[in-house]
Amino acid sequence: MAKLILTNEVAGLGSAGDVVEVKNGYARNYLIPQGYATAWTRGGEKQVDQIQAARKARAIHDRDEAVALKDKLEGTKVRLAVKAGATGRLFGSVKTADIADAVEGAGLGSIDKRKVHITNAIKATGDHEATVRLHDDVTAVITLQVVAAK
Repeated sequence: MAKLILTNEVAGLGSAGDVVEVKNGYARNYLIPQGYATAWTRGGEKQVDQIQAARKARAIHDRDEAVALKDKLEGTKVRLAVKAGATGRLFGSVKTADIADAVEGAGLGSIDKRKVHITNAIKATGDHEATVRLHDDVTAVITLQVVAAK
């Protein structure tokens, strides 16, 4: 078993700043090369504190604030204009950063792109859904209206 410090959120494992134990192969072949974790050391406590402080600065502090943002996000369709062909197929796909920028551009508030999850890749125009984890126990479903940019 390898002891690691997570530098990014990993679904089913933990959030940035958490110290976790995983199998050696998972650490060596996936987490460390992808930049999701670093090896734990005794001096790593300082790094853990820095990661957790940065995470707290970005996080929505209050559950009530998260619920209010959830209501705003779920009550509105977010329009996203992207380059597309004549058949409605996109040149590329919609990324989580694009969704976060569209939400902020619509005046609904700012969300962290790392908290946005797209279940199926968005590669065509039309209505799509994405989920956002706003707080530990508050998740919002965003309805995206993907249209061709002119």
